[in-house]
Amino acid sequence: MATKPTPAELLEAGVHFGHLRRKWNPKMSNYIFGEKNGIHIIDLNATLQGLDRAGNAMRQIAKAGKKILFVATKKQARDIVTAAAQEVNMPYVTDRWQGGMLTNFNTIRRSIRKMQNFERMLGDGTLDSVTKKERLDTTRAHAKMNKVLGGIADMSRIPNAIFVVDIVHEHLAVAEAKKLGMRTFGIVDTNADPTSVDYPIPGNDDASKSIKVVIDYLTECIKQGLAEGNQEKEQKASSGEEAAAA
Repeated sequence: MATKPTPAELLEAGVHFGHLRRKWNPKMSNYIFGEKNGIHIIDLNATLQGLDRAGNAMRQIAKAGKKILFVATKKQARDIVTAAAQEVNMPYVTDRWQGGMLTNFNTIRRSIRKMQNFERMLGDGTLDSVTKKERLDTTRAHAKMNKVLGGIADMSRIPNAIFVVDIVHEHLAVAEAKKLGMRTFGIVDTNADPTSVDYPIPGNDDASKSIKVVIDYLTECIKQGLAEGNQEKEQKASSGEEAAAA
């Protein structure tokens, strides 16, 4: 069972720090505890409730063998999200959101195939006979594409859900996901509209420590779901073998 962070751990990570009062979104009023020195303080009880709802939903998605796309193009979140997504074998976008990444997925898939073709050419000796400049151009083109598309290279279809670190910063990704009817998860700071996503998690979306404590918990929930899904598959396979033997 995934262990939810304690209020003290959230406090230590700075999850409670919101934005300046003048930057707030009134729709966040239910998630704000108070104000200190002109900065809104997020209610950590609301954060824990949001984590609970989001974690349970992500566990069920992972258990069903479906994918959750992680999106975080802010500098302070990139490495954290990349490591977490790779750990649970989920697709991710951490460099920049390319318009149509979901709504025009067929075109994106063609770009991914082109990138993979470059990768094959660089690895199998196809470019040994070309000029140094041509090889360098191909290497650069592959690196550029891999930076944007590498995290979704194995994503063969539209994922079931999307998780974003900052729903204001990643509003294009959220809009595309909603248009396709995907379930949406996100860390929502005091400047955001929590109704923009299905599973809002009130919290500081600017500090790396805050982002990490939230993502660590959600990753554990996904791991639990994956384990439960594998266990069910093994049980079904075992039951099938017993039935065949009988």
